[in-house]
Amino acid sequence: MSIFRVFGQYRELLNQLTMREIKQRYKQSVLGYAWVILNPFFTMLVMAFVFSIIMRIPDLGVPYPIYLYAGLLPWTPFTNSLTSSANALVGNAGLLSKIYFPREIFVLSTILAKIVDFLLSCSIFVIFMIYYQVPLSWNILWVIPIFLIQQIFTYGLSLFLAAANLFYRAIQYLLSLILLIWMYLTPVIYATEFFPAKYQWIFKLNPMAVIINAYRKVILAQGTPNLQSLGIALGVSVIILAITYKLFKKAEGVFADIV
Repeated sequence: MSIFRVFGQYRELLNQLTMREIKQRYKQSVLGYAWVILNPFFTMLVMAFVFSIIMRIPDLGVPYPIYLYAGLLPWTPFTNSLTSSANALVGNAGLLSKIYFPREIFVLSTILAKIVDFLLSCSIFVIFMIYYQVPLSWNILWVIPIFLIQQIFTYGLSLFLAAANLFYRAIQYLLSLILLIWMYLTPVIYATEFFPAKYQWIFKLNPMAVIINAYRKVILAQGTPNLQSLGIALGVSVIILAITYKLFKKAEGVFADIV
């Protein structure tokens, strides 16, 4: 069953699971849904203080807080999606054994919930844009395809993690360490220009590095993203999704037996 058929045929179930995911996350929190906005904001404040005041990061052409936030904003839902997706099947063991429907719906609902978080967090970024008087251009429309590429990449990895964690539960514990290392290998808190030209190719192999650089290029620099790098990121993302989706569907029949 294709992804598009899942959206069409099981749309109501997908909506219910997405809303359940959103409500369960914040019903125990005093701040509730406000934490979606405040969490990345406070993270940005701490990192901005450390790297701009203490470590004196060089000039980036725009104030460092908004430069940093432009990296944290897409990175946060990416890591949250992977972390939650790793537990998407294990955490719904009861439903897996009771009734059949495409199991990728659990992963999709998790990602959709994080997209809602992302959109809410954008409100702070808009305020930053106004405060720092960052102009906009028509290149801002590039955000749409960049966002879609990010979600394709996220979905592909999420399917793998959801299935793999069902077979090897240690994956969910290793994932936090992997994502931490990955963040420092991705220009979330720094610019790739800080590295010598001969090492720049390394970042082109990292789809999230390409995606974050593209966001910053079109929003903060009002420019056009590197289409070659973005094309490579899209190709890698589609290949990963095609492979992981096929493996996920192949293993789907034994999910209920394992949980």
